[in-house]
Amino acid sequence: MKTAAKTLLALTAAAAFGGFAATGIKLMLEQPAEAAPASAATALPATGALPNAITGTPMPSLAPMLKRVLPAVVSVNTKQVVRVNTPFGDDPIFRRIFGIPAERIAQSLGSGVIIDARRGLVLTNNHVVEDADEVQVTLADGRTLKAEFVGNDADTDIALMRIPAQNLTAIPIADSDQLQIGDFVVAIGNPFGVGQTVTSGIVSAVGRNNLPGAGYQNFIQTDASINPGNSGGALVNLNGELVGINTASFNPRGSMAGNIGLGFAIPSNLASRIKDQLLAGGVVRRGTLGIDTQDVDARLAQALGVPEARGAVVTRVYPGSAGGAAGLKVGDVVVAANGQPIDNAEALRNFQGLQTPDATVVLDVRRDGKPLRITSGLHEAPRALEGAQLDPRLAGASFAELPESLRRQGLRGVLVEKVQRGSRAQQNYLQPGDVVLAASTGDFQDLTGFRASLARTPDALVLQLLRNGRTYNVPMR
Repeated sequence: MKTAAKTLLALTAAAAFGGFAATGIKLMLEQPAEAAPASAATALPATGALPNAITGTPMPSLAPMLKRVLPAVVSVNTKQVVRVNTPFGDDPIFRRIFGIPAERIAQSLGSGVIIDARRGLVLTNNHVVEDADEVQVTLADGRTLKAEFVGNDADTDIALMRIPAQNLTAIPIADSDQLQIGDFVVAIGNPFGVGQTVTSGIVSAVGRNNLPGAGYQNFIQTDASINPGNSGGALVNLNGELVGINTASFNPRGSMAGNIGLGFAIPSNLASRIKDQLLAGGVVRRGTLGIDTQDVDARLAQALGVPEARGAVVTRVYPGSAGGAAGLKVGDVVVAANGQPIDNAEALRNFQGLQTPDATVVLDVRRDGKPLRITSGLHEAPRALEGAQLDPRLAGASFAELPESLRRQGLRGVLVEKVQRGSRAQQNYLQPGDVVLAASTGDFQDLTGFRASLARTPDALVLQLLRNGRTYNVPMR
């Protein structure tokens, strides 16, 4: 009976915490919002205290672990100068008459985690510092420092900074692959800018990859309560080791509607791999099998002889691709990769995007209805291609992969990243930001497919473009 009581007390105390969150943004016309003073930022609200012991049994507490971890979690404050557009354009007289400033300051608050005390390296979310003109980091001891930007990866929402400070405390990094559903976790961050705050919950799920609007995904889901400003903060286990970077919350009514127990964090193993690549060269390299796939619906499942409408069926294998060299064929249905279930084409693309080009993957395949296991290497996915390399009529434009956030909204194709003034591409009415959905040379899903569709220079070339929500067919001359 005493053992059961101790267990109940431990679970009750550990479950009494909760949450992390997304970045809070303030737009200011006249004066920037003031950051909370250091004394206010570290103050905690008074609460009723539990007794230290009940009938001689000590109450469980996270305090010893948190004393080691809290100094490694920082607050991140960013400022961005934003141009104020008006119906009157840039006319200074109208601006003076109506009191409209030419610029305003957008300020956001988030969190970060010190992962290397000697080098002053801080991990945070890319969306916390994206497009910022100035980033300041406030340590747990009240010191405020200007941060140096090292690198970022928008598609996994990871950014790396460096701060010039001594006597820092770093957090040890755990193997996030060892997390199990039901493990207790603690989230630390700076919600609403009120100061360092500790909350907790359990791991609700691992390997989540179906959030709308996000990039490459492999999230830890937690029921920790969530509040704006915790983005980039630490998700730690009860040993005080980093298991994730708090990234997003999900609430159909918006983050201000309250917590519904759906919080998401980037696993520490993934964040570490991105960090290593950013330190090595500032660029994140991704692997690809070099194939096109589509979802398996009920009709395809019957035709392909697979027992259920699940998986990604191979529709094209590109010449010289890693998948082709490994033996993948059109009609193969990929149902798992490295032991992870593959439910659809998006899941397989997500899996590839989280691998490095030198990785080896094991694919569980159904071919003619029979199970087959294929081991394959990966090739590096192209990041951008110059139009002149593809077709002379595209000279002066550069093409890039679509951001994963757009892909998760259902778009397929490539992005027109840049167009040089006076170039042939500009004369053909291409504009930066256009999405090339298809071409007269054939359909494609990504940059690899776009390049392959132009392998043989066509006599006529027409691009289907998406621009400002409208679709156009534009001939290239």
